[in-house]
Amino acid sequence: MAVNYNLTDSKLMQRVANYDSKALETLYDRYSPLLYTMIKKIVSDKNLAEEVLIDVFAIIWRKIELYDSETDNAYSWLVGLTRNKAVDVVRRNNDQIENIHYSDEYENRFIIPKISKEIDPLDLETALSISGNVENALNNLTDAQQYVIYLAYYEGLTQQQISAKLNIPFQTVVSKIKIASKNLRENLLSEGEE
Repeated sequence: MAVNYNLTDSKLMQRVANYDSKALETLYDRYSPLLYTMIKKIVSDKNLAEEVLIDVFAIIWRKIELYDSETDNAYSWLVGLTRNKAVDVVRRNNDQIENIHYSDEYENRFIIPKISKEIDPLDLETALSISGNVENALNNLTDAQQYVIYLAYYEGLTQQQISAKLNIPFQTVVSKIKIASKNLRENLLSEGEE
């Protein structure tokens, strides 16, 4: 069965949910460049990054029923899934996760994202059109704010781990992340108004 490449992300995810392998191929063609770029920012090894990308699409195929179609937010779900999987691989390689058996339960809890219905739906085209705004908004943060966001998002460190890595009090990390997030949001809103 041929897949229409002009399908919305929502329709494409519905087709994947019906285990349409051509729809999964179309989803891969549409999203793999973006997801691979994101993985490479988290996983520095090229071969490992390629393995993570393959694992992400295997998870999508196996766990598509965990995608909440009511949120209509395939982009956020795919990006969240990819980020979580890449961070998990880095943590495992750095022995930050010890003696945790990788199981369906673990994958469902820590890898598969739960997208709130409060988050506005976003598609790939829109996300790519605002990516420059996001980069500008990040660049308008202080170096310290950028660094804590980087440690939390790309390295997947907990606030406690960031505190230990930077040798600063836990409450200072909490405060820095809160302020950085608030400033990032304000920067994004001001970028959108221009």
